[in-house]
Amino acid sequence: MATGPIRSAGSAPRTVVILFGGRSSEHGISCVTAAGVLRAIDRSQFNVILVGMTRQGATVLMREDDLADYRLEAGALPEVHDNGTRVLWPASTATQTITVIEQTGTLRSLGHVDAVLPMLHGPYGEDGTVQGMLDLVDMPYVGSGVLGSALCMDKHVVKTVLADAGIAVAPWRTVTSEQVAADPYLVESLDEGLTYPLFVKPARAGSSVGVSRVVAAAEIPAALTLAFAEDRTVLIESGVTGREVEIAVLEGRGEAAPRTSSVIGEIVFSGRDFYDFEAKYLGAAGVDLALPADVTDAEFAAIRDAAVRAYNVTQCAGHARIDFFLTETGPVLNEINTLPGFTPISMYPRLWEASGVSYSELITELIELAIEKRPAY
Repeated sequence: MATGPIRSAGSAPRTVVILFGGRSSEHGISCVTAAGVLRAIDRSQFNVILVGMTRQGATVLMREDDLADYRLEAGALPEVHDNGTRVLWPASTATQTITVIEQTGTLRSLGHVDAVLPMLHGPYGEDGTVQGMLDLVDMPYVGSGVLGSALCMDKHVVKTVLADAGIAVAPWRTVTSEQVAADPYLVESLDEGLTYPLFVKPARAGSSVGVSRVVAAAEIPAALTLAFAEDRTVLIESGVTGREVEIAVLEGRGEAAPRTSSVIGEIVFSGRDFYDFEAKYLGAAGVDLALPADVTDAEFAAIRDAAVRAYNVTQCAGHARIDFFLTETGPVLNEINTLPGFTPISMYPRLWEASGVSYSELITELIELAIEKRPAY
């Protein structure tokens, strides 16, 4: 792993904001991710300010004790509650100082912030919304910028861009709730030209929220209802016959090319139809993770090369996990995750752990990249 600018021995730790929670359906996962990062971050290098975002979008100052019991538990995922404080971002590009309005109404400076580490999965966090807010005041942050975040969050748009760049993607159709309302009979033709099983999914949601596996046309209406609950735009994708594999990509230092994990992981199904929310985060049975995946050198090279091309084409920055179907004719790109799951047991950090980079070292590298690369313009 490349190192950042040399810092003198005994230099003061830098300050980072861990921003978590948020308005999306992945609020609880974001909280668990933040707790994992808080436990692993190198305190000899970084001071931490915890900023939670409620489901209503309020930014509140949190204490470390508030995150002590955050864990993945079915039916009881953690949540950021409004404690009456309000964290205020810098007023202009002239400063990187943030402040808090206490419950009493008193204004208190929280000091200079070197970088923000967004752990906001899903809409209003992973889609360029927060990134744009931080760009307005030149606040360095970890991960992709506005364009890369927004592009990769929208499954229809990113597939269009990738296909135009010659990167293989699964065949799909896109439909909006307005189109279905205007023409209810449209539903009967949505599977034309596609191959069952189909996957019906919201265009702009993550962690398999709102996703259904469909094996017959009669199941499409219910799948659309579930997906439209998350987004007004929905994709209907052909199922792809192939192994589901994932690779981690990390931005290069300076002008260097993006780096990838030296291994890939594979999702192995043993009784579950697809990698849904419960399997990803709650340990549901029927799915195993093979790490490293058993692939040939040629297969690994094809996946690595396609991942780096996709990372560059979509203008990603920082970290991304890129998911593929490994078919008999080569890799078919499934999704690009610009803010991948980042709990200690998530695939992205596990891929780097298997490549010789610890969870703590990975966090340090991401923060160093954010500080080195900003401002972006």
